[in-house]
Amino acid sequence: MTTKIIPPTFITQSEEQLDKGYDPKVAQGLMEFVKPYYGQMLFALALMVVVTAASVSGPYFVKLAIDEGINANDPIALSTIVLVYLLVSIAQLGFNYWRVRIMSRVGQHVLYDVRTTMFAHLQRLSLSFYNRYSVGRVITRVINDVGTLREFITWAVLAIVRNLLGIIGTLIAMIALNFKLSLLTFAVLPLMVFATIAFRKAARKNYRKVRAAVSWANSVLAENVNGVRVVQAFSRQQRNHQTFSGYVNRYFLETSLDAARVASLFTPVIDVLGALATALVVYIGGTAVLGESITAGVLIAFVLYIDRFFEPIRDLSRRFDTLQSTMAGGERILELLKTPIEVRDEENAKEMESITGAVRFEHVSFHYSDDPALVLDQIDLDVKPGETVALVGETGAGKTTIVKLLARFHDPTGGCVLVDGVDLRTVTQQSLRRQMGMVLQDPFLFNGTVRENILFGRLDAKDEEVIAAAKAVGAHDFIVNLKNGYETSVEEGGVTLSVGQRQLISFARALLANPRILILDEATSSVDTQTEHIIQSALATLLKGRTSFVIAHRLSTITNADKIVVIDGGRITEQGRHADLLEMKGRYYELYKTGFQE
Repeated sequence: MTTKIIPPTFITQSEEQLDKGYDPKVAQGLMEFVKPYYGQMLFALALMVVVTAASVSGPYFVKLAIDEGINANDPIALSTIVLVYLLVSIAQLGFNYWRVRIMSRVGQHVLYDVRTTMFAHLQRLSLSFYNRYSVGRVITRVINDVGTLREFITWAVLAIVRNLLGIIGTLIAMIALNFKLSLLTFAVLPLMVFATIAFRKAARKNYRKVRAAVSWANSVLAENVNGVRVVQAFSRQQRNHQTFSGYVNRYFLETSLDAARVASLFTPVIDVLGALATALVVYIGGTAVLGESITAGVLIAFVLYIDRFFEPIRDLSRRFDTLQSTMAGGERILELLKTPIEVRDEENAKEMESITGAVRFEHVSFHYSDDPALVLDQIDLDVKPGETVALVGETGAGKTTIVKLLARFHDPTGGCVLVDGVDLRTVTQQSLRRQMGMVLQDPFLFNGTVRENILFGRLDAKDEEVIAAAKAVGAHDFIVNLKNGYETSVEEGGVTLSVGQRQLISFARALLANPRILILDEATSSVDTQTEHIIQSALATLLKGRTSFVIAHRLSTITNADKIVVIDGGRITEQGRHADLLEMKGRYYELYKTGFQE
């Protein structure tokens, strides 16, 4: 007995909470990306009308060949009809190729536009969004969900129109040939409508589950790849493999099989109904031919038209599969694109002019939008240009939140943050951050060379300036000893380098950008003692003449600060120089005794 696998709550709620098929709002939202290509699509539609007319005429040419050529014993008429039929088929082939080529180009351009729009939106989204969304889920949106649009836009949109045109054209031809035989064919349509409704109801739920399973699998996969060092360090490979194959991937398999089981049942049902209609027509029509009330050509053409009539219906059922997948993926794409950007530039935001680096927090409070609990409460802090401020306190006290507000990754929910007396909400984020630099505890390097990573914050710098920045922070010596020196590829995340080496490159990157305000978020906590000595000797160069905010747990990075600010429970409890705070024997003194002594 197998246990039913249930996906995590966040997947179930976000991916499966809306159980619906075709959604006009989703379709309308997706069609906004198609608007620039309406002209090409209309031309492809015109080609499709010609192709459909040529296709519908096929059985009629067969009828003419039998009745006017074979039965009339007229070889000239027979050869003429066959030649015309051949020319029509060649024209159909050419027009169809032209149509497919146009729609393929349109589809690829639409995918390009969608992915570009999504990437641009992801770049602007606030950090709080990435706190809620895993990397795997975001990648699923941009890759898998956008991929579902390709087949729909490239093939399904006009294919649905083609099928409808084919059905209408075939109906007209059948009724024109023989009205009674047409009624016999239509007798199975109520059964077909019933089967379609039943299939649609069953497939709707399954396709949403499949999309949820894809998102979950991608999320787990991305997490395991990003955390592969921890996985191997704790020998979790076997356990993680069992979890993925027996739980995550098993759910993906089960949902896919459920969807395939429903889809595999529908086509045979349509085939059986088509065969039933053909049998009725052959029997009744054959009797009519024997009674000489219709010709053999009419009967043969009618049988061919039956197949032409049910083939678009079968194809529409397959397009319905694509439609279900597109509606599910499209809904998720539009949901992402509609995610509000919490930190926006005001309409009249100005470019921030060159700053001196004076920073002031005035009665600043902050809480996250989904949690009313205050992270910071009435913070007042005045920092003069060029001062180095050390922020200390226990984990979760609010130190990182303060520097995030300074960089305007979040906006305060109370009070204001000012630089050179200017409220940060009144200037553009780009003009502010161009004059700021940040070095994090876990430095991230991009896939590329060492030189490209140092240039990240200032692309127009010359090679001499790159080398000078690396020398200033003590990174030059190890860089020149790498395989290709500054042109050595560091791979994604800088996996080919040690933590200390990555940190030194991030220091060089910050120095080259020449920021007026520098933020060091526990930037030396992950390096060894020897590397820290190298960094400490370079910090004087890095901090000189800049307003600096240093979050650190090591005493060596704090004692020389112009001002030490103690954060406790989201409030500033003490501030002053190292020696003065020790004499007070307050909170800083306690932290010094328990955590900062070296």
